[in-house]
Amino acid sequence: MILLFCGLSGAGKTTLAKNVALELTELGIRTEIIDGDEYRQEICKDLGFSKNDRCENIRRLGFIASRFSAHGIVSIVSAINPYDEIRRELAEKYPHVNIIHVDCPVDRLISRDTKGLYHRALLPEGHPDKLSNLTGINDQFDVPYDADLYINTSQDNIKQSTSLLLYYILSNLHTAEKNIHNVVDNF
Repeated sequence: MILLFCGLSGAGKTTLAKNVALELTELGIRTEIIDGDEYRQEICKDLGFSKNDRCENIRRLGFIASRFSAHGIVSIVSAINPYDEIRRELAEKYPHVNIIHVDCPVDRLISRDTKGLYHRALLPEGHPDKLSNLTGINDQFDVPYDADLYINTSQDNIKQSTSLLLYYILSNLHTAEKNIHNVVDNF
């Protein structure tokens, strides 16, 4: 199972991924978090933030997730993942991809601004510290209207959000495992 998160910076993707991974581990379910920020520092550091580079970043993360998933490990891709076309591409390419929209209103994200990115994106044009490609402010984010699961972290606290995601995973994990066993049995 691949959980393909998408949502703006600061919406709670990494926190949610870590919390649900802990819950799954306690249940004996192997889990791997593929965090966009971490992977950008290592295997994706050659990529910038153009649309093409962002798509390539998600392709790489999706491939890594597919390798873990093929071995029965629940794979959580925690990244902004702004473009519907690349989310659809991965959903068509790999089995058991679930799109999870982790949402929070921009005004709430601006007030949280844990990384200082919104402050920098809202600086006046020409300011030397201005961030000109922050998704949701001055760069595109395609809202996934057909996400498999929608979580709004401004309405649900982290415990509620984790419970929603955990319930979704447990409800769908057995279906994914059953499909894999059917393929193996028919081989």
